[in-house]
Amino acid sequence: MIVAERKPKVALTCFDHFGEAMPDGRLTEPSDGKIYRLRDAIAETKRLGRTLTESEMKKFEINR
Repeated sequence: MIVAERKPKVALTCFDHFGEAMPDGRLTEPSDGKIYRLRDAIAETKRLGRTLTESEMKKFEINR
């Protein structure tokens, strides 16, 4: 029988410093309030093989 030592799956060394660079505690930028057809935008991104520009993204914006 072979006995192997299990190694932790995640490095737990930086958790006590996590988020210090974010003064307000956010992990993402605040929402601009716009709503997009994301599935269509993602499909277009895959078709083009690159990220969309802001003008291309406006085609997928939903006006309320």
